[in-house]
Amino acid sequence: MVSLGDEAFEKARQEDKPVLLSVGYSACHWCHVMERESFENEQIAALMNMHFVSIKVDREERPDIDAIYMQAVQAMTGQGGWPMTMFLMPDGRPFYGGTYFPPQDRRYGQQVMPGFPRVLMSIADAFAHQRAELEEQATQVADHLKQRSGMVAQTGRGAIEPPVQATLLTAEKHIIEDFDARSGGFGAAPKFPNTMALEFLLRMHLHHQAEAANTVSEQSDPSALEVVETSLQRMAAGGIYDQLGGGFHRYSVDEKWLVPHFEKMLYDNALLSQVYLHAYLVTGNELYRRVVEETLDYVVREMTSPEGGFYSTQDADSEGEEGKFFLWSQAEIEHALDPQDASIFMAYYGVNRHGNFEGRTILNRVQDDLVAAQKAGLSVPVLHEQLRRNRDTLFRLREQRVKPARDEKVLTSWNGLMLRSFAEAARYLKRADYLQVAQKNAAFLLDTLRHDGRLLRTFKDGRARLRGYLEDYAFLADGLLALYEASFELRWFNEARALMDQAIGLFADEQGGFFDTGSDHEALISRPKDVMDNATPAGNSVAVGVLLRLAALTGESAYRQRADEYIAPQLDIMVQHPLAFGQVLCAADFALSAVKELAILGDPAQADTQTLLDVINARYLPNSVLASARAEDTQVSQAIALLADRPLKDQHATAYVCQNFACQAPVTTPAALAPLLS
Repeated sequence: MVSLGDEAFEKARQEDKPVLLSVGYSACHWCHVMERESFENEQIAALMNMHFVSIKVDREERPDIDAIYMQAVQAMTGQGGWPMTMFLMPDGRPFYGGTYFPPQDRRYGQQVMPGFPRVLMSIADAFAHQRAELEEQATQVADHLKQRSGMVAQTGRGAIEPPVQATLLTAEKHIIEDFDARSGGFGAAPKFPNTMALEFLLRMHLHHQAEAANTVSEQSDPSALEVVETSLQRMAAGGIYDQLGGGFHRYSVDEKWLVPHFEKMLYDNALLSQVYLHAYLVTGNELYRRVVEETLDYVVREMTSPEGGFYSTQDADSEGEEGKFFLWSQAEIEHALDPQDASIFMAYYGVNRHGNFEGRTILNRVQDDLVAAQKAGLSVPVLHEQLRRNRDTLFRLREQRVKPARDEKVLTSWNGLMLRSFAEAARYLKRADYLQVAQKNAAFLLDTLRHDGRLLRTFKDGRARLRGYLEDYAFLADGLLALYEASFELRWFNEARALMDQAIGLFADEQGGFFDTGSDHEALISRPKDVMDNATPAGNSVAVGVLLRLAALTGESAYRQRADEYIAPQLDIMVQHPLAFGQVLCAADFALSAVKELAILGDPAQADTQTLLDVINARYLPNSVLASARAEDTQVSQAIALLADRPLKDQHATAYVCQNFACQAPVTTPAALAPLLS
């Protein structure tokens, strides 16, 4: 198979052949199956080479190609997934598609799935003898894609008005209606973590909490916080969370979070570590902090390159079996631990001789800590320490197994998500080691994944390539702003702002919002503009959030205007489908709130400055921005207007809290600052 590019389509035109496009990704189980069964089969490969120009695309490297042709296959078949198998005219218009095809006809129940050779020969015959019909089909599909792109692009322009706060309450209500009260999360199996919706509910909880302090406010049943906590606790207890090594698997095939699809994705672990961190700040529940630290420690240990980049995925399979690396038998645990420890451990993590997955066990917490401690005759702290030692023992044994393969591709957008996770954890958990990880990652991305000032998409085997997309710019800028707020190094702020300024030039749509592809990308059959969250947040939604924060830090109204023009026209669809718009709902919440603008003047190395920062960092204040510098550092105050004209008070570190275009009197002590943050 050849790589995607103009030369591939030119080859198809010159040879008058249709294009066979296969889209997949490294951790995709059925992608590997189809590659092994069909693409590596000499007879099938010969058919492909004789009748088609075959192109293979990594959807993680080319999200634009994936988005366009996934819409096409969904329009043609009513469903989609990976591997995606598309047949195109030589100019790129799709006329037929599907997902996985077996190497020969295969019966599933009452239906027969055609084998890939039969599909290939049928397509080749139709291309040779029914070209007019295929041309008509391709034109209809291409027109549909253009119309859909046009509808998405019509985000329009408008201004956000305070009365639409009710929109957020309605969106909250609709999200909670989809809540699974028994197992947490939303909907039925297969169940994916919807972190963006959980983040929005945490914000709504803070609003309700503030209202309750002043009036008797009406709370939904269950409350926003109950939805978040139930979901986080069930996931942390389930098999979707790696109980020994930390980190989350992709999704659960059942509604209870027990049996996962065992691949681990960088973006899931970035987004989940963030929502667990924010929940820890809101509740103080130490379980959430442990999950954050175990997840980030997993990323450092398993998913970080020597240069500081974060790898993209860890496969589900090892030694040809899905999940084998993560499964345990009762005999293995009894052999590894002393009898009393083994008995307590197996009762706590649901291990028995029958197993819960193909005769073996996916570790999952099935006992409440207090109940487990009482049954074991131990205090809860002693139980926790014993279980920690047992987990460490089993983890060391597991490290001797054959590990799942790892895709060592470094993607800028996903790295931006994880950069934010490490920066926020460094800030809120006071982890200097996490700050070092974040700084090294940011420096690597900015130094290595840019060419002639243009951000690049991917890095592997010493080579950076492909022009970056909107999500690369937005996610990295978002991570850099979080890194600035953790370190107060001006470089990170300046780089974030420069990236967004460049993004406006490359991706802005005159109708509002941003296209996914830049003005310098190659022309495709449509220009995608994603506004809904998928496994990762929509690039538009993250970009809008960055613009809002830049506006608050710099005072530049153009950033705010561009953000408002994107959010306002989407409020109706946000309410109709809030689970698909969690990230932009968070941005809308920021836009509608009285944002706290926090300026700390003082030497960050001095204790009086740090005590003021500690008061701020002990709270979750999502609708705030934070800046800090020495009072005499004019370079910083020129870049960040929030810090301008802020003298020290009585030569002590000084905090300024501003809101709604007004500032409180400056304060110098934690006791005086705390009430201003409520």
